[in-house]
Amino acid sequence: MKLMWRQLLSFVALIGVLATILTVSFVSVTNKTMYDHTWYQLSQYADSLIQDDEVLIDRRTNQIVGFQQQAIDSKSKLLSRQNVYFAVLDAKGRTRYDNSQGYSPQISPADWKKLRKGKTIKKQIASPDVKVLQKKHQNMPIPQMIGMIKPYFFNHKLVAVVTISTFSSTARQIYQLIMQKMLFATVAAMLIAVFTSLFLVRSITKRIDKINQATNEIAKGNYDIHLSNRGKDELDDLSNNFNKMADSLQASQDEIQQQEERRKEFLTDAAHEMRTPLTTINGLLEGLAYDAIPEEDRKHSIELMQHDTKRLIRLVNDNLSYEKIRTNQIKMDRRIFDASEVLTNLKDQLETNAREQGDVIEVETPRPLRVYADHDRFVQVMFNVIQNAVQFTKNGHIKVTGERLPQGAQFKVSDTGIGMTEDQLNKIWERFYKADRSRMNTKYGESGIGLSLVRQLVELHHGTIKVQSKINKGTTFIIYFPDRSDNSNKTAK
Repeated sequence: MKLMWRQLLSFVALIGVLATILTVSFVSVTNKTMYDHTWYQLSQYADSLIQDDEVLIDRRTNQIVGFQQQAIDSKSKLLSRQNVYFAVLDAKGRTRYDNSQGYSPQISPADWKKLRKGKTIKKQIASPDVKVLQKKHQNMPIPQMIGMIKPYFFNHKLVAVVTISTFSSTARQIYQLIMQKMLFATVAAMLIAVFTSLFLVRSITKRIDKINQATNEIAKGNYDIHLSNRGKDELDDLSNNFNKMADSLQASQDEIQQQEERRKEFLTDAAHEMRTPLTTINGLLEGLAYDAIPEEDRKHSIELMQHDTKRLIRLVNDNLSYEKIRTNQIKMDRRIFDASEVLTNLKDQLETNAREQGDVIEVETPRPLRVYADHDRFVQVMFNVIQNAVQFTKNGHIKVTGERLPQGAQFKVSDTGIGMTEDQLNKIWERFYKADRSRMNTKYGESGIGLSLVRQLVELHHGTIKVQSKINKGTTFIIYFPDRSDNSNKTAK
């Protein structure tokens, strides 16, 4: 069963149950109220017979001695016109005045016991209790009666008993009329409930249908879809969360597309960069295999193969390191060591490459320069940054400085190279991005992953890295490594 019909059925069932409970309760209360009101009136009529001195009682013997005949006959006629019938009995059960016309209730011995104790007996009189009725209504339904038997005492002795009754048909007619009205009201309420519930349920299911349609669009790959949101109920909250999900999926899709484009670019660039050293290595190996290379050139050939092999190893290692950091597989072994010695060694390693570019590398640091970091990762960070400066500087100057700060160590690598624009500065941390596409084939930073790797490594140290650059004026990288007690990622000064 669809949700709409289940909700409609639940609404109608709930309203039906409530209507039934209300109807039964109302009818029960009304029925009791009508009978109680009828008994109250009959009691008042009976009291008027005794209290108005229409029944004469001898106060010495506590016996009924007679009646005010004219007064009681007049009252009897008046009550008869209202279908009220009564009889007056003495304490011995003898009928002293009878205007019941056979409609008075029968008094059983058990009833007499209750009467002598002062209890008033209320009855819904079954017709067979009255013998006369059986003769009067031989071919007709015997009417139902409602009546009461009330005792009267004088000087704590039972003096008289009044039986008084009337037809219950009047009450029954009122009861049936109320039942008809209630039935009509219940049917009308159910019909109104059906149409109202249908409207409410439809308004809910329409919104669910919209969410369902939007979900189908998401499943088809259309993330540029949003649901209206009034912010009033749970479905609006669901729509809001759906919109957030769609935005997140759209952002993820955009990122996937960008990564895919970069991956394709990287594969193209990597294939191109790998082809050159592999071709060189293969050519030199064939020359060595066929003795095509003179003896005096063999050492140089081996050096060339070693150089190109190292380029390929750097390309692979950079990507493996990045993936380990991204998947949280890398482990840091931080300790205190002298950074000035490391920077001097890096200068010696890159000096040859710098001279080929016409560059000069200068290192200016206090000795010793204490730093708290993973030694190998620190070397990797500084090597990449200095190498990047060498790559993009020609016939210039590269200056590496280090200093102690109150709670850490700060390093600067400045060059007088080509610099970067604002747009390039915003993208240099992206994987595979290269600020100068025309220099992709140089032997430094082949993969375009170096700076992305550097940033990840610095952040693993809870440090910071900043870059300042002006086009054709040069670039400065500022790297901060906090001490053991300051690993809260503070900004370098």
